[in-house]
Amino acid sequence: MPKKDYLTEKLNKKVSALDPKFREKITELFSTMHESISLLYEAAIHDEKTGLYNNKFFDTMLDIEFEKAKRGRQRLCLFVIDIDFFKKINDAYGHLMADKLLKKLAEILQRSLRKSDIIARFGGEEFFIIFPETSIEKAKFLTSRLREIIKSDKTLKKYSLTISGGLTEFKKSDTKKTLMKRADKALYKAKNSGRDRFVVLK
Repeated sequence: MPKKDYLTEKLNKKVSALDPKFREKITELFSTMHESISLLYEAAIHDEKTGLYNNKFFDTMLDIEFEKAKRGRQRLCLFVIDIDFFKKINDAYGHLMADKLLKKLAEILQRSLRKSDIIARFGGEEFFIIFPETSIEKAKFLTSRLREIIKSDKTLKKYSLTISGGLTEFKKSDTKKTLMKRADKALYKAKNSGRDRFVVLK
């Protein structure tokens, strides 16, 4: 039996032996502590504005998925997107509306991608998506479908919100830094080619 389970069982026995009034109070205290720890953990790994994972959690998960790919156990793709001319949207419609559009985009990302995909707001209007165990062909399909969903959304269309994106696949010669740099390079290429498009760099 794992040590943690043994200690939990031992503690439960001691609590069970207490007077019912004390037992109820201690059980309630443990429950409250567990809920508080869970809430603190969720707050620590999520972006407050969008509810997506934050950049710290993204870094941790990319480390994990990168090591899996490095050991040859799976394929890996990395995708970065950025809202085009977001500052102009902010200036024209104000911070509150800009925040609502960020949340709307976050909702679309969560709804349109797979549960296994790791979606994070990296900062400002930039988002990173990790596609674990995914070939570049499959990732291109997923990102193309995502682009169509974003372009057809009535709210985003109303405010002329478009996105540019860069997609790349892990190579054996990669470091985590070169993988991210190549995804960024693909994004910049999309921006420099007129925006409102996705570019793939292998």
